[in-house]
Amino acid sequence: MKNIGIMKDNFLSCERLSKVLSQRDFNVVELPLYNSVSIDTLILSAAKEIEMGGRQSVVEFARGNKASNILIIEERSKNFKTITEFGGKLNKVCLPESEETIDWGIEVSAQIVSDKNSVMVKDKKSRELLNLAKRVADTNVTVFINGPTGTGKEVISNYIHNHSRRSENAFVAVNCAAIPENMLEAILFGHEKGAFTGASNANKGIFRAADGGTLLLDEISEMPISLQSKLLRVLQEKKVTPIGGAKDVEVDVRVIATTNRDMNLEVKKGTFREDLYYRLNVFPLRTLPLGERAEDILPISVALLRKHNLEGESLPLLTKEAIDTLCDHSWPGNVRELENVLQRAIVICNERIITKNDIMLDITNQSAEKNLADRIQNNSLAASA
Repeated sequence: MKNIGIMKDNFLSCERLSKVLSQRDFNVVELPLYNSVSIDTLILSAAKEIEMGGRQSVVEFARGNKASNILIIEERSKNFKTITEFGGKLNKVCLPESEETIDWGIEVSAQIVSDKNSVMVKDKKSRELLNLAKRVADTNVTVFINGPTGTGKEVISNYIHNHSRRSENAFVAVNCAAIPENMLEAILFGHEKGAFTGASNANKGIFRAADGGTLLLDEISEMPISLQSKLLRVLQEKKVTPIGGAKDVEVDVRVIATTNRDMNLEVKKGTFREDLYYRLNVFPLRTLPLGERAEDILPISVALLRKHNLEGESLPLLTKEAIDTLCDHSWPGNVRELENVLQRAIVICNERIITKNDIMLDITNQSAEKNLADRIQNNSLAASA
């Protein structure tokens, strides 16, 4: 569990930030009362930085507490702004004195101090899913994740791996729908040199590549029926036989499988083996459509904007009206649709502020495309005025 040290003093948004971090499994401690505690990140206000004697004093204090990262929050700022220094080791968030921007600023701050393996959710159902994922992570049982496309099945798979005893070893993912049928067996189980035309070199396959770690079989429902019996044997015996090989090779792999299909229906149709389905479906998890978990819109939006933000630039501010517009949408395309909308908003917004007018949800017709072009032109004129 990551330790976060907060110097509270007159830090107005401190309690809200502490609550968010605690909900995400961080251990939040107050400093300097407990300054003997080793912490990963130091959080303080800009006022406290001045009181301590400036940036150098803060850095020395952080080092004394073994903190490798520092977050400074400047409250009552004129505009929302994020600043990154020292290669990302020191971050500053400037928060205006506005209730409309505080939730955005708190979420941005929370994600800055989170590591890359954190999953940013707020909705109760999503937190329950993460709790289940964390519990099963500490075992070796096979996990089967079902849910619509774009709802985070691979994100949950990574979360399970990163919270498991295998986290220091490989996480290997293969999309069963993206590989031609005549190549999938060799990619999964490996092949010897000369095993087939074009096999000029031996290849150990992804099961052996994931040995000691986790293997994600994405879109498992698309695996050819002819290959399913071989996969079942590998899961049961924990051995693979490379194509052209004479000996079995033992493998220690934790398997996670995902699909967006109704597997009971696939079994009834005869496109998926019932025995393999039961062998995979030891611990089932289900990801929900984004439209059914509106509270996740805010944290996911922050994560997506951070992903697409240009290095060295302040993170855009998503206004409350813009967030409300996003939360009211049904999101048939789930997170991928949200990502597209936010990328458009980054392009057309003015002065790093994404307003309701910058949220363009449907550009599938000519009038919407014209509206997009007009919006970009108007913002360009406003910026140059």
